[in-house]
Amino acid sequence: MGLLARREHSRAQLERKLAPHADSPEALALLLDDLVARRLLSDERFVEARTRLLGRKFGVARIRHDLQQSGADAQVVAQALLDVKVDEFERAFAVWQQRFGEPAVDASGRARQTRFLMARGFDYGVVRRVLQRAGTAPLDEEMES
Repeated sequence: MGLLARREHSRAQLERKLAPHADSPEALALLLDDLVARRLLSDERFVEARTRLLGRKFGVARIRHDLQQSGADAQVVAQALLDVKVDEFERAFAVWQQRFGEPAVDASGRARQTRFLMARGFDYGVVRRVLQRAGTAPLDEEMES
C-alpha cells in the first residue's frame, strides 16, 4: 500500500517491485488481482498520470518508450498517445520557447535546436514546424539552396 500511496504504478511495475517479497507467484497474482478489483491499482490511471507528467517536456516518441518500459497495457498506451499527439506541436513550441526563446542565427544553432527537440521525443515534422514558427529556417531547406 505504501508504494501505491506515493504514486500510480502499472501492474507490471508493482509486480516487479513486490516479487522479491512474495511467498509465491500465485500469491502475488492474487494480491494484484485484489488491488485491481478494489480499484487501488489501475493501468489506465497510471498511463494518464505518467502521460500528463511527461507531456510537459517530451514528445510522443519519448512518452511511448517510457510507457512501454513500464509494462502498461498496450491498448491503454495507444489510446493515451492518440490524445497526446493532438497537441504535440503546441507542447514542442512551449519546450523550444522555454529552452531557447529566440531563433538560431546560424546552421549550427538550428542543428542544436533540432537535436534538442528530437532528443525530447518530438517528431521531425513537428520540429520543422516549430522552427518555422520561431523564424528559424529548417536545416533541410538550407541544404537545398
